[in-house]
Formats: sequence, C-alpha cells, structure tokens
Amino acid sequence: MTAAIDRTFAALADPHRRRAIERLGEGPCRAGELAEALGLPAPAMSRHLRELKASGLVEEVHPEFDARVRIYSLKEGAMSELKRWIDQTEAMWTLQLAAFKAHVEKPRK
Repeated sequence: MTAAIDRTFAALADPHRRRAIERLGEGPCRAGELAEALGLPAPAMSRHLRELKASGLVEEVHPEFDARVRIYSLKEGAMSELKRWIDQTEAMWTLQLAAFKAHVEKPRK
C-alpha cells in the first residue's frame, strides 16, 4: 500500500471528515457553511479541512471578489489510487474465495 492510500484512509477514519466529504460531494461550499451543515464549531471544522487538504482529498480556492473567503471542493481524481487498490484487493479475494470453494466442494475419495 502506498503512502497516499495510507493518508486517504487516515483522513477518512474520522466520521466528521467522512461527512464533510459527503457534503462536498453535493457541491463546493465555504468552511462556515460546511461547519454549520455538520454541526461543528469553526475551529474543529478548520482542523478537519486542514487534514482533508493534506491528504489530497479536498482543495480550496479564493474567489476574486474576496481573498478572505475560501471555498472548498472535492479534488478531482483524489481517490483513484484508492479505487485501484480496492479493485485489486477485491479481485484477490474473489480468486481466493473461488479456490477455497473449489477445495471445499471437491469430492472426497
């Protein structure tokens, strides 16, 4: 497993960060809107967003009209390596379980 996948799993280990990812899946929003939607105080939301940015799952932009405003969104392709790992792991398990089934169902002499 690569360090990027480890960071993704670590970021997603927290339920508040998973909920933030789910909310950002609906569309970009400001940190305050995200904190309100998740029922978190602003400092806690800021810590979670820092972790999500560090893991590469979320990105922020500053609109031209106000550099103090930060809008957060999901980073495109951020989970592609994790998806590949899950697909490979699932394929491995499918092969292992098929071999086990064949062994168990093999007629005994």
